[in-house]
Amino acid sequence: MAPPPARMAAATRLVAAFDRAVAWTASAALILLLGVVTAGIVSRELDHPFSWTDEMAGYLMVWLASLGWILATRRRAHIRIRFFQDFLPRAGFRVVEAAIQVGLVVVGAVVGVMSIRLVVVNHDIEAVSIPVSTAWLYVPLVAAGFTAAAQGLADLATRIAVADPKRARDAVAGDAAA
Repeated sequence: MAPPPARMAAATRLVAAFDRAVAWTASAALILLLGVVTAGIVSRELDHPFSWTDEMAGYLMVWLASLGWILATRRRAHIRIRFFQDFLPRAGFRVVEAAIQVGLVVVGAVVGVMSIRLVVVNHDIEAVSIPVSTAWLYVPLVAAGFTAAAQGLADLATRIAVADPKRARDAVAGDAAA
């Protein structure tokens, strides 16, 4: 039984808001990263280097990479080479596609769970040159891992629900454009 249209619309709006928030956060992290790197370059050129710019840039790069992973996963824009998969018969195509989605779920879940452990283990360790916990280095990996796992589950469920293999193949082909 399908959920009521109002519930579907609310869920769609919530997911769209999540996607916008991640995109805006990634944009802000990129601008901040450029500012921090520029401050480091300028301060070194003036012979008074800031001690915190390299470490802060490293943290921001991890955050930016994790946010990029979330965006690419949500937009289904990760690099996929389907050359051999496209030669498979319809049933084989669906099996390979299901295996890819299961792999995404497993990798995402492992990264999410292991990142939680890293956050817990490092929560009381302070960074060398900035007054924050080193756990903040691993926090975005929790979100990225579980987002990838959830997207993989959603895509797997969608492909299973689509009974027509041709429509499933078209849905996969159109994913990057969506």
